[in-house]
Parts: sequence; C-alpha cells; structure tokens
Amino acid sequence: MKRALATTLTALLLAGCTAGPDYHGPIGSIATTPAAEGRFASGNAAAFAQAPLPDHWWRLYADARLDSYVAEALAANTDLRAADANLRRATFVVRQAEAGRTIQTGLSGEGGVARAQGSAEPLPGSAVYALGGTVTYPLDLAGGIRRGIEAANDQADAAQAARDQVRVTVAAAVTRNYAAVCSANFTLAATQHILEVQGQTLNVTQRLFRGGRGTAFDVTRAQAAVDQNAATIPTIIAGREAALYALGALMGRAPADYPKEAAACATAPALTQLLPIGDGAALIRRRADIREAERSLAAATATIGVETAQLYPQVSLGGSAGFGGPISAIGTGSQLSLSLGPLVTWTFPNRAIAHARIAQAGAAAEAASAQFDGTVITALRQTETALSAYAHEIDRNRALLRARDDAARATDQAGRLFHFGRTSFIDLLTAQASLASAQTALAASNATLVDRQVDVFLALGGGWE
Repeated sequence: MKRALATTLTALLLAGCTAGPDYHGPIGSIATTPAAEGRFASGNAAAFAQAPLPDHWWRLYADARLDSYVAEALAANTDLRAADANLRRATFVVRQAEAGRTIQTGLSGEGGVARAQGSAEPLPGSAVYALGGTVTYPLDLAGGIRRGIEAANDQADAAQAARDQVRVTVAAAVTRNYAAVCSANFTLAATQHILEVQGQTLNVTQRLFRGGRGTAFDVTRAQAAVDQNAATIPTIIAGREAALYALGALMGRAPADYPKEAAACATAPALTQLLPIGDGAALIRRRADIREAERSLAAATATIGVETAQLYPQVSLGGSAGFGGPISAIGTGSQLSLSLGPLVTWTFPNRAIAHARIAQAGAAAEAASAQFDGTVITALRQTETALSAYAHEIDRNRALLRARDDAARATDQAGRLFHFGRTSFIDLLTAQASLASAQTALAASNATLVDRQVDVFLALGGGWE
C-alpha cells in the first residue's frame, strides 16, 4: 500500500497533470456545418442587406425618443437588475474557487480538566489547555482545483451571456410596445376619419328623409354603419394604454408613470435603410443564448475533471504549532510543539463512488452538448421564420395599401354618383364599408410590419454588446 501510494504521488508530481478532458469547443456540432454558417435561405428578399447587424439595432429607426426609452430601460429594468445580481454572484463563486488554491490557516483552542490514568491526584484533576494553529497549501497535483476554477469561470461566462440575453429581450420589448402605441394612434386617427365620412353620410341621409326624398330604412342603415365603426375605438384605446403601461414597467417605473410624451406618437417608427442581417456564422457568434449554452458545455466538461481528481490523493504542504498542558505551566518552552510536512488525504478504497460521479458528470456534458446543438437549431429556425414572415408582410402591406387607395377612390366616386342620383344609397354604404375595412387592415399591417422587424432583430440576437 505504501509503495502504491508513493508511486502514485511520484507520477503526479512528474506529470503535473490535470484530471479530466480538456475542452476544445463543441467539436462536430451543427454550428460548424456550412448549412448553419452560410447565408440565410429566407434572406434574399429585397428588404434585406447582407451586412453586419449594428450593436444598437434600434437606432436604425432614427427615433431619438425610442433611443432614450431603450437607454432608460437598459439602466433600470428589474429583470436586468436581477440578471446583474446573478452575474455578480457568479463572479464571487469564481473567487471562492480560486481561494481553494491559496494558503489556508486555522486556529483552535480548548480547555478542560484531566487526570492521568493511575495517578493519585484527586478528582476532578488538573486544569489543562491546548492552543494551536495550522497552515496548509494544497499542491493540487491531480488538478481538481484547477478544473473547479475552470468550471466556475465558465459558469460566470454563462451568467454573463444570460444577462446579455435579457438585454436583447428588454430592448426588443421596449421597441415593440413603443411601436404599438404609435400604431394604435395611427389606427385611431384612421378610424375617426372614416367615422367623420360616415357621419357626413348620415347627416345627408337625415336631411333627405326630412325632405321626403329618403326613407327611415336609409337613415337606420347609415346610423348602424357609424355605430359599428365607433365600437372599434374603445378596443384601440385599450390596446394603446396596455402598451403604454408595459412601456413604463419595462423602464423600471410604476406602469401608470409611463413617459407621457409617448402617448402622442402618431406614426410607427420606420427603418431608414434596408434591414442588415449578416449570415449564420455571425448569428452563432452573436446570439447570447448560444454563447450561454456553449459556456455551460465548457463548465460541464470541466466538472468531469473535478470528479476525476477524486481518484487521486489530495496532497498539501502544511505545518502546525501549538501549546498544551497544565494551565499552571503556561509559558514554559516545554509546552511548545511544531510540525511540518505533507498532508495526504485519499478516499480510497471508495473508488466506486468517484467513478459513479465521473459517469454522472460525463452524462451531464453529453446533455449540455445536445442542448447546445438544440439552441443553435432553434436560433436558425427562429431567424429563417422571422425573415420569411417580414418579407411576406411587406408584400401584404403593399397590396393593402393599393386596396385602401382603390377603396378611397370608389367611396369618392360613389358619393358623387349618389349626390346626383345616379347610384343607390346601398352602393354608397358598401363603398364606405369597404374603405373602413381596407383602412383598418392597412393600419393593422403597418403595426404588424414593425412587429415583424422586431422579431427579426430579436432572432438575430443583437443589442447586448
């Protein structure tokens, strides 16, 4: 047994090894394939530019008000504050792990009574004491401490990535809700314009009825059209207020303390250039959730080394000094004791436990590898989906714009024809209803367009740098 122990210690000293596998990145991952690193399949539309995504993508809207809201949210959002605290905790975990390879000290003291066996001294005996101190320095021959520090650093990097992901989400949510407020105001203005046109028609119909040239049925139908369109206004206002309250909460304020000037926004923010999207390789480097998954894989790999190191002796250099004996003899040199030398601890022969823990760590690393691949696949899917939805919404918005313009011309023509008695009242109401429907659909598409843009930016993972 002594020879085996000596042989093991000698081998460790000569090799200076670090137990467990070294991490070399997610080798063989889908992230390294040409399909993942190349251009996006849905990125060939005319709305996209094959250019890198800027760090602060919301500035592409050239809206100073939006910029200030995002800046305030990134400074005061409660989710971000929690993420910052988690990151600080992770950095202190690293310090704790690093402290494991520094000199450790300890002090002890005790007092009591003692009576030597066979002594004629009366009970309870003499008062005695013991005071001592120890100093140890771990040699970490198997590298368990080094692997522990490595794992702690990797977990801190993962916490940093998680915090960056929160920044991405907060910036997107602020932009989305601000755009929702502006779009709601635009929709409200369009609806009120349609109501004004329908109100004028109702007034004309009432005058004709009073003059004997119309019927009560015409008046009722005109009134029904006005009432039906007016019924949509409360829903629009409620949606605008919900977006305002969400905006205030995202900025770390009480919801009712939202920025009042935002309520007056009349037009949704619009991009001043083509939407830059980059490629898959840039996406994989940029997405914070991918970086978090990769750092978690690195930490899981290092943990294998932590557990593997338990197979080997834990060796420290240490020394101790102490005083002990009868209290009556305190201060005499004969009570001083000193020791210096290596301290060896080993869990042998309970190696089955160590091997089981190594296997557990290996399985956890395999799960982390699968999680990394899954995160990459999800990121690519989200991006392709967002790009496709945005490009098709642009086409839909253009068609709705043409439909709105056609409906506006038809309404104007029907109004003039009705005025000269060349068309029926039902034709005029039908034209106005078509205009109201087309205007509502266009306003909704304008809001959806900004929403789709934010989906693209969120999928691309920008905004945490």
